[in-house]
Amino acid sequence: MPDNASDKAYLRQQLRRGRWVELVSLAYNLIEVGISLTAGFLTGSSALVSWGVDSIVEANSAAFMIWRLRGEEKGISQQNVLRRKKVALGVLSGAFAIAAIFILYEAISKLISGNTASWSWWGMGILLTSVVVNPLLAWGKYYYGRETASPSLKYDAIDTMICEYQTIVVLAGIGLVQWQGWWWADPAAALLIVPYIAWNAFHAGRDAWTVQTENPM
Repeated sequence: MPDNASDKAYLRQQLRRGRWVELVSLAYNLIEVGISLTAGFLTGSSALVSWGVDSIVEANSAAFMIWRLRGEEKGISQQNVLRRKKVALGVLSGAFAIAAIFILYEAISKLISGNTASWSWWGMGILLTSVVVNPLLAWGKYYYGRETASPSLKYDAIDTMICEYQTIVVLAGIGLVQWQGWWWADPAAALLIVPYIAWNAFHAGRDAWTVQTENPM
């Protein structure tokens, strides 16, 4: 059996690799944000804009995971790890709530106005790329979450796979608009994202409160 020093060295190595997966996730989500929001606003696609807004939240999640993993890698105290967890979850809860409100407003406005989204090769390109990239990122997060006994990394992996579902929903909505002429499919696809985001806002807020009550100031 490896000695304690070897165990700690292995854990630091896996934490570092998990952090690199989150760095790649952050970089890719920022690319998603730039392309999807630009294409969404130019074409009037609520689904693309909503997907881009969710990518902003995902980028925030990756950034805070990097912050947490870096702290654990450096060997900060368990109390500080939990404090970072509380801060990260609180910020994410607020970000999810704001995203849900924005997407709801955007989608309902488009349903009322009846505006039809136009085609965007850039938008379709980033969506199709994400269909391939997201499962790879999710696998990396889950693998290193298991190796480091980190529930947060494994939870983030599940979150990334839910983003895969959202990507498919948005692709379907845009496809129905272009190929079937169903103008309402685009904002409807955006609305399908709202329950997931609202649930994450509640879940993250509840978890943040639990950390606080387990570790009173």
